[in-house]
Amino acid sequence: MAVPPSAPLPRSSFYLRRHTPCPQCSWGMEEKAAASTSCREPPGPQRAAAVPYFGISVDQDDILPGALRLIQELRPHWKPEQVRTKRFTDGITNKLVACYVEEDMRDCVLVRVYGERTELLVDRENEVRNFQLLRAHGCAPKLYCTFQNGLCYEYMQGVALGPEHIREPRLFSLSADVPKVEVLEWELAWLKEHLSQLDSPVVFCHNDLLCKNIIYDSSKGHVRFIDYEYAGYNYQAFDIGNHFNEFAGVNEVDYCQYPTRETQLQWLRYYLQAQKGMGVTPREVERLYVQVNKFALASHFFWALWALIQNQYSTIDFDFLRYAVIRFNQYFKVKPQVSALEMPK
Repeated sequence: MAVPPSAPLPRSSFYLRRHTPCPQCSWGMEEKAAASTSCREPPGPQRAAAVPYFGISVDQDDILPGALRLIQELRPHWKPEQVRTKRFTDGITNKLVACYVEEDMRDCVLVRVYGERTELLVDRENEVRNFQLLRAHGCAPKLYCTFQNGLCYEYMQGVALGPEHIREPRLFSLSADVPKVEVLEWELAWLKEHLSQLDSPVVFCHNDLLCKNIIYDSSKGHVRFIDYEYAGYNYQAFDIGNHFNEFAGVNEVDYCQYPTRETQLQWLRYYLQAQKGMGVTPREVERLYVQVNKFALASHFFWALWALIQNQYSTIDFDFLRYAVIRFNQYFKVKPQVSALEMPK
């Protein structure tokens, strides 16, 4: 269905505040109580995520004209006469229409119009904030824009389940090789309690120092890091422990390549000397060695969970489930000996 040309829509940016966690709360798997006095937002401008906003109200009884005006803004390269639409009728709170050009609907915009007076029941700003948060963690589709009485977002390929489907074990059971949810919850609690006692300093970390993210310029003797998508404040020992885990590789994982104690002590000594600008004692090196190997457990746990999420959503040709199992197996294999390590007196 085509839509006639119209005047440009008023447009602005809708900003949502996102609280910046304090460094003590910035390990990727730990959130401390927001009431803590140490968790106040630091001074300076607040970080915000902008979502395009269009000043238009879509008629609930005649959605298509308004929906197609939004598509003109979001997909200006689409020819109006080629835009196809599909109404979804399962929802009982909002009204939903899909707009697309190609038959496979790979690029498809969903226009959702809020039900009349549903703002009495639903906090719409909070909904958008949650949408962005979940999207940031790979658990939600892209949010394209908001408008006066709705929002537009990415269509997710798949089939909406019915009551006859959700009873199928293959849809609600994880792989037999993946620990049960109860086990994962227990391990996460153990990690929080155990690692929080190590007093590892919080520093700015790369958090993904696999081999391919390290570039060496032999002509200048320089080492540089690339790909900063996971960078942020984290425990120092996590970043180093994660790097040591990456010695095993990604595609063909071999934990026999995990650095020996001697290699680690040498590496850590150089690291501390560069950090302090002076010599360091064997006790300082040993202390960091214990912290790093304990936080290496957290690295296994984090990337195993990451792989489970990727297994559900990623279109990359990689066996994420197998990788998750490998990381979980290594976690449980080394946990007894690593948890027994004691900090030097």
